[in-house]
Amino acid sequence: MTAINLDGLALSQKVINELRERVIEYKKEGICPKLATVLVGEDPASRVYVNLKKKDSEKIGVEYEELYFLDITEEKLLSIIDELNDREDINGILVQMPLPKHIDSNKVLEKINPLKDVDGFSPINVGRILLNLSDLFPCTPKGIIKILEEYKIPIQGSDITIINRSNIIGKPLAAMLINMGGTVTVVHSKTKNLKDKTKNADIVIVGVGKVNFLSADMVKEGAVVVDVGITRSQKGIKGDVKFDEVSKKAAYITPVPGGVGPMTRAMLLENLILCFEKQKVCAR
Repeated sequence: MTAINLDGLALSQKVINELRERVIEYKKEGICPKLATVLVGEDPASRVYVNLKKKDSEKIGVEYEELYFLDITEEKLLSIIDELNDREDINGILVQMPLPKHIDSNKVLEKINPLKDVDGFSPINVGRILLNLSDLFPCTPKGIIKILEEYKIPIQGSDITIINRSNIIGKPLAAMLINMGGTVTVVHSKTKNLKDKTKNADIVIVGVGKVNFLSADMVKEGAVVVDVGITRSQKGIKGDVKFDEVSKKAAYITPVPGGVGPMTRAMLLENLILCFEKQKVCAR
Protein backbone atom coordinates (compact mmCIF):
# COMPACT_ATOMS: atom_id res chain seq x y z
CA MET A 1 0.00 0.00 0.00
CA THR A 2 1.15 3.51 -0.82
CA ALA A 3 -0.77 6.37 0.78
CA ILE A 4 -2.58 8.99 -1.28
CA ASN A 5 -1.11 12.42 -0.63
CA LEU A 6 -3.57 14.91 0.83
CA ASP A 7 -2.50 17.83 -1.34
CA GLY A 8 -3.09 20.94 0.76
CA LEU A 9 -1.14 23.11 -1.66
CA ALA A 10 -3.48 22.36 -4.58
CA LEU A 11 -6.56 22.78 -2.38
CA SER A 12 -5.28 26.09 -1.01
CA GLN A 13 -4.87 27.40 -4.56
CA LYS A 14 -8.45 26.40 -5.31
CA VAL A 15 -9.62 28.32 -2.21
CA ILE A 16 -7.51 31.36 -3.13
CA ASN A 17 -8.96 31.42 -6.66
CA GLU A 18 -12.50 31.33 -5.27
CA LEU A 19 -11.75 34.11 -2.78
CA ARG A 20 -10.16 36.26 -5.49
CA GLU A 21 -13.37 36.04 -7.52
CA ARG A 22 -15.43 37.10 -4.51
CA VAL A 23 -13.14 40.09 -3.89
CA ILE A 24 -13.48 41.12 -7.55
CA GLU A 25 -17.26 41.17 -7.15
CA TYR A 26 -17.02 43.28 -3.99
CA LYS A 27 -14.75 45.75 -5.73
CA LYS A 28 -17.41 46.17 -8.39
CA GLU A 29 -19.63 47.43 -5.55
CA GLY A 30 -16.90 49.88 -4.55
CA ILE A 31 -15.90 48.02 -1.38
CA CYS A 32 -12.88 45.91 -0.47
CA PRO A 33 -11.96 43.81 2.60
CA LYS A 34 -8.93 44.95 4.57
CA LEU A 35 -6.62 43.03 6.90
CA ALA A 36 -4.53 44.67 9.65
CA THR A 37 -1.61 42.77 11.16
CA VAL A 38 0.17 43.79 14.35
CA LEU A 39 3.76 42.69 14.92
CA VAL A 40 5.76 43.37 18.08
CA GLY A 41 9.47 42.65 18.57
CA GLU A 42 12.25 41.14 16.49
CA ASP A 43 11.34 37.46 16.26
CA PRO A 44 12.60 36.36 12.79
CA ALA A 45 9.95 33.67 12.33
CA SER A 46 7.18 36.15 13.13
CA ARG A 47 8.55 38.55 10.53
CA VAL A 48 8.50 35.75 7.94
CA TYR A 49 4.90 34.86 8.79
CA VAL A 50 3.72 38.47 8.58
CA ASN A 51 5.44 38.94 5.22
CA LEU A 52 3.67 35.82 3.95
CA LYS A 53 0.33 37.19 5.09
CA LYS A 54 0.98 40.37 3.15
CA LYS A 55 1.76 38.36 0.00
CA ASP A 56 -1.33 36.19 0.53
CA SER A 57 -3.50 39.31 0.83
CA GLU A 58 -2.11 40.55 -2.47
CA LYS A 59 -2.97 37.23 -4.12
CA ILE A 60 -6.70 37.70 -3.59
CA GLY A 61 -6.66 41.49 -3.98
CA VAL A 62 -7.61 42.61 -0.46
CA GLU A 63 -6.12 45.66 1.21
CA TYR A 64 -3.45 45.22 3.84
CA GLU A 65 -2.01 47.33 6.66
CA GLU A 66 0.86 46.41 8.97
CA LEU A 67 1.53 47.98 12.35
CA TYR A 68 5.03 47.18 13.58
CA PHE A 69 6.46 48.02 17.00
CA LEU A 70 9.98 47.19 18.08
CA ASP A 71 8.76 47.58 21.65
CA ILE A 72 5.44 48.60 23.18
CA THR A 73 3.70 48.45 26.53
CA GLU A 74 0.75 46.13 27.07
CA GLU A 75 -1.51 49.13 27.77
CA LYS A 76 -0.51 50.84 24.53
CA LEU A 77 -1.00 47.67 22.47
CA LEU A 78 -4.48 47.19 23.92
CA SER A 79 -5.36 50.78 23.05
CA ILE A 80 -4.17 50.25 19.47
CA ILE A 81 -6.39 47.18 19.16
CA ASP A 82 -9.29 49.31 20.43
CA GLU A 83 -8.56 51.78 17.63
CA LEU A 84 -8.52 48.97 15.04
CA ASN A 85 -11.79 47.63 16.44
CA ASP A 86 -13.37 51.05 15.90
CA ARG A 87 -12.05 51.59 12.38
CA GLU A 88 -14.72 50.84 9.77
CA ASP A 89 -12.10 50.26 7.05
CA ILE A 90 -10.48 47.38 8.99
CA ASN A 91 -12.33 44.07 8.65
CA GLY A 92 -9.80 41.67 10.12
CA ILE A 93 -7.24 42.02 12.92
CA LEU A 94 -4.34 39.63 13.35
CA VAL A 95 -1.86 40.02 16.22
CA GLN A 96 1.18 37.89 15.42
CA MET A 97 2.13 35.48 18.20
CA PRO A 98 4.23 35.02 20.23
CA LEU A 99 4.21 38.39 21.92
CA PRO A 100 7.02 39.60 24.22
CA LYS A 101 6.81 38.19 27.74
CA HIS A 102 5.67 41.47 29.32
CA ILE A 103 2.42 41.35 27.29
CA ASP A 104 -0.42 39.02 28.30
CA SER A 105 -1.52 37.29 25.09
CA ASN A 106 -4.89 36.36 26.59
CA LYS A 107 -5.69 40.01 27.30
CA VAL A 108 -4.82 40.86 23.71
CA LEU A 109 -7.01 38.10 22.27
CA GLU A 110 -9.89 39.14 24.54
CA LYS A 111 -9.58 42.70 23.29
CA ILE A 112 -10.02 41.87 19.58
CA ASN A 113 -13.58 42.33 18.35
CA PRO A 114 -14.90 38.78 17.68
CA LEU A 115 -16.27 40.03 14.34
CA LYS A 116 -12.71 40.97 13.29
CA ASP A 117 -10.96 37.95 14.78
CA VAL A 118 -9.49 36.36 11.63
CA ASP A 119 -7.36 33.94 13.70
CA GLY A 120 -10.45 32.63 15.47
CA PHE A 121 -8.69 32.75 18.84
CA SER A 122 -10.91 35.11 20.83
CA PRO A 123 -12.57 33.49 23.87
CA ILE A 124 -16.02 34.28 22.48
CA ASN A 125 -15.32 32.57 19.15
CA VAL A 126 -13.69 29.57 20.81
CA GLY A 127 -16.66 29.29 23.18
CA ARG A 128 -19.06 29.32 20.23
CA ILE A 129 -17.16 26.36 18.75
CA LEU A 130 -17.73 24.36 21.94
CA LEU A 131 -21.45 25.11 21.77
CA ASN A 132 -21.55 24.24 18.04
CA LEU A 133 -22.72 27.77 17.22
CA SER A 134 -19.72 29.06 15.29
CA ASP A 135 -18.94 29.53 11.61
CA LEU A 136 -15.57 31.18 12.33
CA PHE A 137 -12.84 28.71 13.23
CA PRO A 138 -9.09 28.84 13.95
CA CYS A 139 -7.15 28.54 10.71
CA THR A 140 -5.20 25.32 11.20
CA PRO A 141 -8.12 23.21 12.50
CA LYS A 142 -10.32 24.65 9.76
CA GLY A 143 -7.69 23.79 7.14
CA ILE A 144 -7.39 20.22 8.42
CA ILE A 145 -11.12 19.64 8.19
CA LYS A 146 -11.27 21.20 4.70
CA ILE A 147 -8.62 18.73 3.56
CA LEU A 148 -10.52 15.76 5.04
CA GLU A 149 -13.73 16.94 3.41
CA GLU A 150 -12.07 17.52 0.03
CA TYR A 151 -10.88 13.92 -0.05
CA LYS A 152 -14.23 12.66 1.28
CA ILE A 153 -12.69 11.13 4.38
CA PRO A 154 -15.53 10.38 6.81
CA ILE A 155 -15.45 12.11 10.17
CA GLN A 156 -18.80 10.95 11.53
CA GLY A 157 -18.28 7.64 13.33
CA SER A 158 -14.50 7.71 12.96
CA ASP A 159 -12.08 7.17 15.85
CA ILE A 160 -9.74 10.17 15.81
CA THR A 161 -6.61 10.73 17.88
CA ILE A 162 -5.11 14.22 18.11
CA ILE A 163 -1.55 14.49 19.42
CA ASN A 164 -1.76 18.14 20.44
CA ARG A 165 -3.65 19.91 23.23
CA SER A 166 -2.86 23.55 22.37
CA ASN A 167 -5.42 26.34 22.38
CA ILE A 168 -4.80 27.02 18.69
CA ILE A 169 -4.91 23.48 17.31
CA GLY A 170 -5.77 20.55 19.57
CA LYS A 171 -8.57 21.94 21.71
CA PRO A 172 -10.63 23.71 19.02
CA LEU A 173 -10.02 20.87 16.53
CA ALA A 174 -11.27 18.31 19.04
CA ALA A 175 -14.46 20.30 19.57
CA MET A 176 -15.02 20.74 15.82
CA LEU A 177 -14.56 17.03 15.13
CA ILE A 178 -16.85 16.06 18.03
CA ASN A 179 -19.50 18.40 16.62
CA MET A 180 -19.16 16.56 13.29
CA GLY A 181 -19.76 13.16 14.90
CA GLY A 182 -16.19 11.99 15.40
CA THR A 183 -15.05 10.08 18.49
CA VAL A 184 -12.03 12.06 19.62
CA THR A 185 -9.10 11.26 21.88
CA VAL A 186 -6.62 14.02 22.73
CA VAL A 187 -3.14 12.93 23.82
CA HIS A 188 -0.01 14.86 24.75
CA SER A 189 3.44 14.62 26.35
CA LYS A 190 2.01 13.49 29.69
CA THR A 191 -0.16 10.72 28.21
CA LYS A 192 0.72 7.19 29.35
CA ASN A 193 1.06 4.50 26.67
CA LEU A 194 0.51 7.03 23.91
CA LYS A 195 0.94 4.41 21.18
CA ASP A 196 -2.11 2.54 22.49
CA LYS A 197 -4.17 5.66 21.79
CA THR A 198 -2.95 6.06 18.20
CA LYS A 199 -2.53 2.59 16.73
CA ASN A 200 -6.27 1.86 16.53
CA ALA A 201 -7.39 5.29 15.34
CA ASP A 202 -8.97 5.78 11.91
CA ILE A 203 -7.48 9.29 11.76
CA VAL A 204 -4.29 10.42 13.51
CA ILE A 205 -3.50 14.15 13.65
CA VAL A 206 -0.08 15.03 15.04
CA GLY A 207 1.42 18.42 15.86
CA VAL A 208 4.24 18.24 18.40
CA GLY A 209 7.14 19.86 16.54
CA LYS A 210 9.40 16.80 16.76
CA VAL A 211 10.83 15.40 13.54
CA ASN A 212 10.00 11.70 12.93
CA PHE A 213 7.86 11.53 16.08
CA LEU A 214 5.09 9.40 14.54
CA SER A 215 6.37 6.06 13.26
CA ALA A 216 4.65 3.27 11.36
CA ASP A 217 4.16 1.12 14.47
CA MET A 218 1.99 3.90 15.94
CA VAL A 219 -0.68 3.76 13.20
CA LYS A 220 -2.91 1.03 11.88
CA GLU A 221 -3.05 -0.22 8.33
CA GLY A 222 -5.22 2.09 6.21
CA ALA A 223 -5.25 5.00 8.67
CA VAL A 224 -5.47 8.66 7.66
CA VAL A 225 -2.46 10.62 8.93
CA VAL A 226 -2.42 14.42 9.16
CA ASP A 227 0.94 16.02 9.94
CA VAL A 228 0.72 19.51 11.44
CA GLY A 229 4.35 19.63 12.55
CA ILE A 230 6.82 22.10 11.05
CA THR A 231 10.50 21.99 11.94
CA ARG A 232 12.90 24.14 9.93
CA SER A 233 16.54 23.19 9.53
CA GLN A 234 19.35 23.51 7.02
CA LYS A 235 18.01 20.36 5.39
CA GLY A 236 14.63 22.01 4.80
CA ILE A 237 11.18 21.76 6.38
CA LYS A 238 10.28 18.51 8.12
CA GLY A 239 7.08 17.31 9.75
CA ASP A 240 6.38 15.11 12.76
CA VAL A 241 5.73 11.95 10.73
CA LYS A 242 8.29 9.42 9.47
CA PHE A 243 6.83 9.95 6.04
CA ASP A 244 8.70 7.24 4.12
CA GLU A 245 7.59 4.43 6.43
CA VAL A 246 4.16 5.70 7.49
CA SER A 247 3.13 6.42 3.88
CA LYS A 248 3.55 2.71 3.12
CA LYS A 249 1.01 1.81 5.80
CA ALA A 250 -1.51 4.69 5.76
CA ALA A 251 -4.29 5.14 3.20
CA TYR A 252 -3.96 8.95 3.16
CA ILE A 253 -1.23 11.25 4.42
CA THR A 254 -0.39 14.96 4.31
CA PRO A 255 3.09 15.84 3.03
CA VAL A 256 5.32 18.42 4.71
CA PRO A 257 5.67 20.88 3.13
CA GLY A 258 2.56 21.11 0.96
CA GLY A 259 -0.06 19.75 3.33
CA VAL A 260 -1.61 21.60 6.26
CA GLY A 261 0.62 24.71 6.05
CA PRO A 262 -0.77 26.17 2.81
CA MET A 263 -4.32 25.50 4.01
CA THR A 264 -3.72 27.36 7.28
CA ARG A 265 -2.73 30.44 5.28
CA ALA A 266 -5.70 30.07 2.92
CA MET A 267 -8.11 29.75 5.84
CA LEU A 268 -6.90 33.06 7.24
CA LEU A 269 -7.96 34.73 3.99
CA GLU A 270 -11.28 32.88 4.05
CA ASN A 271 -11.84 34.06 7.63
CA LEU A 272 -11.10 37.64 6.55
CA ILE A 273 -13.78 37.47 3.86
CA LEU A 274 -16.20 35.89 6.34
CA CYS A 275 -15.52 38.66 8.89
CA PHE A 276 -16.02 41.26 6.18
CA GLU A 277 -19.37 39.74 5.21
CA LYS A 278 -20.51 39.53 8.84
CA GLN A 279 -19.70 43.23 9.31
CA LYS A 280 -21.67 44.09 6.16
CA VAL A 281 -24.71 42.36 7.61
CA CYS A 282 -24.31 44.10 10.98
CA ALA A 283 -23.99 47.50 9.27
CA ARG A 284 -27.38 47.16 7.55
